[in-house]
Amino acid sequence: MLDVHRLRLLRELSYRGTIAAVAQALAYTPSAVSQQLTVLEREAGVALLERTGRGVRLTPAAHTLVAHAEQVLAGLESAAAAVAATKGGLTGRLRLGAFPSAARTLLPPALVALGRDHPDLELMVDEIDPADAAGLLRTGDLDAALTQDYDLVPVPEHPALESTVVLTEPMYLASTSPPGSPAGSAPGRDEAVRAFRSGAWIMGRPGTLCRLAAERVCQAAGFEPRVRHQTDDFPTALALVAAGQGQAILPRLGAVNAPRSVVLTPLTTTTRVRVTHRRGAGGHPGIAAFHRAIEDAVEGYLGRTTATTVTRSSNPVKSSGFVV
Repeated sequence: MLDVHRLRLLRELSYRGTIAAVAQALAYTPSAVSQQLTVLEREAGVALLERTGRGVRLTPAAHTLVAHAEQVLAGLESAAAAVAATKGGLTGRLRLGAFPSAARTLLPPALVALGRDHPDLELMVDEIDPADAAGLLRTGDLDAALTQDYDLVPVPEHPALESTVVLTEPMYLASTSPPGSPAGSAPGRDEAVRAFRSGAWIMGRPGTLCRLAAERVCQAAGFEPRVRHQTDDFPTALALVAAGQGQAILPRLGAVNAPRSVVLTPLTTTTRVRVTHRRGAGGHPGIAAFHRAIEDAVEGYLGRTTATTVTRSSNPVKSSGFVV
């Protein structure tokens, strides 16, 4: 009989690539991970790992086993959710992750509602970058997370996870002067970014999804951005824009309460906010309650946003800017 715990280790190795990375993620020593995978090979009766210099790679048999492991682990999640649904009320811990702008705007009202309706549910929140969510959910460090993806940085289908889009919004160009063409007329949305191609830019740190999305918006406009300042905090980025330090590209959710001197120009690129959890866990009462609370928070957020007018030089035009 194959051991589920060892199957989980093999699955993590398929995602993380090295035994050291698996050990670090799951708080094991590398030797302990190696020993458990050796036992799994004996249980399976076939070679699962091939040595490649100082590393290892999965054999075709291992990839087959990982695919089945995904189904087994999703089934166990579904079983745990079904058992939890038989209880009278929500108790225990619910570990939640959220990226910063969602943690500021969507998460607080959702937590208030959950605390009011389920007082025995212990809520624990970690602020995360969406790029880290998958690993934290797989290892059980999080039960559910608010994640984000962009048109130009799509999230591939993840066999271990399920997600539901709860909010779709445009990306915005933030600047202190309205983008204009040489003739002084208001440019199209995509041309707005190109108007600042020779200027300085404020972006997130390398490796984050918001940095990659902003870079790709600039690249789609035909140039590589000259990054002057790096920050993962959108209010800080907007403060730097207001101080004349450059332009920024950010989601609408991250531009709530932007300084009045900042001009927000909507772009055609959109971003999506998702509720993400392990596959099979969606029926768990705690995760289902979190999902409902977030949907209510999104509805409230959209109800508070109103259209406003952004003045571009001498050409006032209606924009999808907003106030909260």
